[in-house]
Amino acid sequence: MSSPFLVADLEDPNIKQDSLREGFGEGLLGAGKKSKNVVALCADLTDSTKMAAFASKFPKRYFQVGVAEQNLVTAASGLAAMGFIPFTSSYAAFSPGRNWEQIRTTICLNDQPVKVIGSHAGLSVGPDGATHQMLEDIAIMRSLPNMVVVAPGDKIEAKKATLALAKDKRPNYMRLARENSAVFTTDKTPFSLDKAQVFSEGRDITLIGTGTMTYQALLAAEHLYKQGIDAEVIHVPVIKPLDEETIIASVTKTGAAITVEEAQINGGLGGAVAEAIVEKHPVPMHRMGVEDRFGESGTPQQLMKAFGLSSEHITKSVHQLLKQMGRE
Repeated sequence: MSSPFLVADLEDPNIKQDSLREGFGEGLLGAGKKSKNVVALCADLTDSTKMAAFASKFPKRYFQVGVAEQNLVTAASGLAAMGFIPFTSSYAAFSPGRNWEQIRTTICLNDQPVKVIGSHAGLSVGPDGATHQMLEDIAIMRSLPNMVVVAPGDKIEAKKATLALAKDKRPNYMRLARENSAVFTTDKTPFSLDKAQVFSEGRDITLIGTGTMTYQALLAAEHLYKQGIDAEVIHVPVIKPLDEETIIASVTKTGAAITVEEAQINGGLGGAVAEAIVEKHPVPMHRMGVEDRFGESGTPQQLMKAFGLSSEHITKSVHQLLKQMGRE
């Protein structure tokens, strides 16, 4: 598999690892330099959520609200109503986990372009365990009218997404992993708040990933290709609004789909894709994600295996689905 939009060797064990949070921090600083209306608000986690560079460069445009997540988003909504472009950050378990009602009522109901950044999302929070591993955020934010839901795949894309959010006139939620993860895109990789990207073309099955799980889907596609199975890989950095056109075109060609996400499958990416497929072009499909359970403590690598989300598990799921269809 080769693509001008991805790193040359996806299977390189020494592939660069970096933090999506760092990409967000760089993007926020860049957005602040481009527009004096960009402001930042944090709930006592400046360094951890990587707002420190912005706070240092623009101290008069940075607001520390303390451990008060409801106030965090309510104040941001007020700033947005006055013409500012507010970015808020906290751990996803607390924002949107703790302040969902304020996001619903003050931001979405009033259609204010607040950028809610949920850091430390997914299983990769690792040893912090179930209380801090926010797995339900895609589902609860996707249900909100007017809300755009974004899950970048790596550091480079997180920076691009942050710059794009600063220009977007809608309410936005972006989830970020805590730990370093593979940097598999490049500066030339396309990014849009309106389009999914076909990272690898194939004819036998469609693998649809979001966030850091797209890298695992790409690794699985590499393994499958060596086994004679040609998988198409679609990266979905924007879960809502979903690029149904790209997905339906792919499953019409391949006839089968598997979704992969580091989140609850109930109401997440898999649910969004299933809704689109069942209404427009039904095909056999399998959803991979966290299946109605809470996280637990462990290293990110241990948790990916324990919850069945590694590239090996994706490969196995492809074989099982194709076998059920009589195509293997």
